[in-house]
Amino acid sequence: MQRILSSQLPAQVGSTVRLAGWVHRRRLLKSVAFLVLRDGGGLAQVVVAAPAVRAQVEALTEETVVEVVGTVVANPAAPAGVEVVEPTVRPLGPPAVPPPFDLYRPVLTAGLSTQLDHAPVALRHPVRSAALRISAAAVSGFRATLDGQGFVEVHTPKVVASSTESGANVFALDWFGRPAYLAQSPQFYKQLMVGVFERVYEVGPVFRAEPHDTARHLAQYTSLDVELGFVADHRDVMAVLRDTLAGMVATVADRAGGALATLRVTVPEVPAEIPAVHFTDALKIAGAPADEPDLAPAHERALGEWALREHGSDFLFVTGYPMAKRPFYTHPDPERPAYSNGFDLLFRGVELVTGGQRLHRHADYLAALAARGEPVEPYAGYVDAFRHGMPPHGGFAIGLERFVARLTGAANVREVTAFPRDLHRLTP
Repeated sequence: MQRILSSQLPAQVGSTVRLAGWVHRRRLLKSVAFLVLRDGGGLAQVVVAAPAVRAQVEALTEETVVEVVGTVVANPAAPAGVEVVEPTVRPLGPPAVPPPFDLYRPVLTAGLSTQLDHAPVALRHPVRSAALRISAAAVSGFRATLDGQGFVEVHTPKVVASSTESGANVFALDWFGRPAYLAQSPQFYKQLMVGVFERVYEVGPVFRAEPHDTARHLAQYTSLDVELGFVADHRDVMAVLRDTLAGMVATVADRAGGALATLRVTVPEVPAEIPAVHFTDALKIAGAPADEPDLAPAHERALGEWALREHGSDFLFVTGYPMAKRPFYTHPDPERPAYSNGFDLLFRGVELVTGGQRLHRHADYLAALAARGEPVEPYAGYVDAFRHGMPPHGGFAIGLERFVARLTGAANVREVTAFPRDLHRLTP
């Protein structure tokens, strides 16, 4: 008999079925026992009346893996309106050691640190796994949207010879006796691949050895990177980003409806045109000094509130960041050279995306590096490609974990990350 998932039970009323999964919970009443089985499709209620089977169930521990064969009957009070009766129960392994928290409770009562210490079992809780299902759907929507717009997925090195962004901290390592670094982003490579495919994207890990110990930062996270050629300026990039976000949100709604329901989350509407303000105006809206070179988290929150109040939007573009705060490959605004053709996208008051137009002329790269006192040699393999003809181009990068955290309302990005890596955590 082929195994089915608990989610398939409503279509099997009257049939004998085989389930397999984990003992989620046991309820031992005087006249009957209930075994709640958890599998990849959800929860199934198994009603146990036979004394011999009840004795088996009493001996089981939560999280023991078992097989159940029984008959499906309708019961409006059971999960999905069905339950399994007259079962046989067979353990598929030794009795499990129960985790240090109850997975059957609606929410995990253990603190986040304890959950992360025991991540392999904490992630089994429906609330924790729901966030990961949403993450998977978001990536699927990201890929599908860009595939539909003629983008090609690429895979770039994660060990590099020089840092990607001047001044940022990097993780150094030994590469057969030579110094090397974990890549801070695929920035250089995705730009070079514009010269091959014109439109590219990548889903992969990036590494930032920055001493941030906050609820929104990780030392390793998943970056959704995009780069496209033959743009007029950064606004073409912003238009692709808007469509990409809309595709991600729509796919989450379509493919992760159960996870959204578990977390009681409603997906946001992505406006047909996301409101945008220039950096100088953003400072005024946020009540920041006019000479502030960047937006602090408090400024971002104020801007998020303003966008929701004035435009009914959870999203807001801030354009024209000062060139002094942008990487050397950023294209300046031709009319205001102190400001960039770059942008950030705020999602519910938190920076989610950084992007913009890049330089595309070899001479401009030489000048940009010289202006910052940077030698050309560490970037030679990258900069040299621009001698061979590159179109005007630009791109952006979305932090996946931060996106899911904002979407679900998680207070800490680690709540939506399977095995986070930060200043203090290298295991499990």
